Amino acid sequence: MQKSQLDSQLAEFLRQKRGSMTYAQFSRMTGLPISTIFRLVNGQQSITLGKLDRVLARLKCKLSDVFDEV
Repeated sequence: MQKSQLDSQLAEFLRQKRGSMTYAQFSRMTGLPISTIFRLVNGQQSITLGKLDRVLARLKCKLSDVFDEV
């Protein structure tokens, strides 16, 4: 799987999880700055595995919830 596919899957996952929440609300929930969330959702930034692990823990999700082929 290419990086762009992984970034796209993560972006889609974050958009779904955010739902109707504001970026500020989702920022508090995930522990990520608003600017980082915006860039992740728009595919403009990648995330480290450590940060992704912390975000998923805060969202009570698993890596397999984000990536189809994990």
